[in-house]
Amino acid sequence: MSERRTDWGSEKARRQTFRGRKFRPLRRAVSIPVWGDLGLRIGFALFLIFVVIMIHWWDRAGLVDSVDGDISFLDVVYFTMISVTTTGFGDIAPVTDRARLIEAVIVTPIRFAVFFIFVGTAYTFIIKRSWEKWRMARIQEQLTGHIVVLGYGISGSEAVEELIERGTEASGIVIIDPDEERLREAEKLGCNVMAADATRDDTLNAVRIEEAQRVLVSAGRDDTSILIVLTVRHLAPDVPISVVVRANDNELLARQAGADNVINPVRFTGLLLAGSAKGAHIADYMADLASVTGRVQLVEREITEEECGCAISELHSGGRGLRIYRDGKALGFWEEECQNLQPGDIVVEIIPTENGTTNGDGQDSEK
Repeated sequence: MSERRTDWGSEKARRQTFRGRKFRPLRRAVSIPVWGDLGLRIGFALFLIFVVIMIHWWDRAGLVDSVDGDISFLDVVYFTMISVTTTGFGDIAPVTDRARLIEAVIVTPIRFAVFFIFVGTAYTFIIKRSWEKWRMARIQEQLTGHIVVLGYGISGSEAVEELIERGTEASGIVIIDPDEERLREAEKLGCNVMAADATRDDTLNAVRIEEAQRVLVSAGRDDTSILIVLTVRHLAPDVPISVVVRANDNELLARQAGADNVINPVRFTGLLLAGSAKGAHIADYMADLASVTGRVQLVEREITEEECGCAISELHSGGRGLRIYRDGKALGFWEEECQNLQPGDIVVEIIPTENGTTNGDGQDSEK
């Protein structure tokens, strides 16, 4: 329950540093609507102008009108506007020491504040947004063979970190999640991020889902994850999809929705617990296999031309073959078919990592 509650909810930010060059975000959503942001800026600027009008009206005795000598409220508004905008026609001017001090100490800082508000607004809503739109189009044009991660909660963030550790370029990973805080953490890794709803066609089309190498789905809720799988499969019929579900009953539904791999962390945890009851090191070795930071790791690949005709125990990679997939059928290393590898076979093998040794975990090739 705790993992489900925190996967799309709030979580502690991860502070680890990973390999990968810095890559600009694909698109970021603002926390408030565009017109809301614009309204706040204009409203604050008008408030500052109103403050200056009230100050000038309060100190109108320190102002002189060279035209008729009388300072009306309209004259104060007029003087405030030409003063704030630095136009300064000179027909109305401060003449007393107090009025000049007010202009120097109070009005001038407000004048700069209003100026920067309008300049910042012009930059944000015209220059920056046009630049972001152009840059997003350029990034989209280059997206091909990328990995799309839909959901950056606990499972999604762990998957992204593991992918980067395994050598995947962060710039080749696109993350979609509605939570801005989590996306900021993903952006620090160098990934492309997009704050949006992954169940919408427009969102997935924006990241060129049909050109993706693989899609990883971890929405935190089984119903949401299955809906995302359905949407992805509709838009990208041939892209492999892996999804996380937590209820056993939903595994079949996820496969029927189009998922190629269905991962149930609850069941996997149960397997580790059961294994630990039968052996103190089984759970540790399973975790070692699953992570690239361990001594050994599982690798799935197509056999090479040189390996055709060889036995699964004679892989040129030096790994220990466990099973092959031939015509959609899984064959164990003890079965006769595995003694004669054929073109197109997919082999699952254990190979050593940098922390391991040659030809497997703890087995030296010279012995």
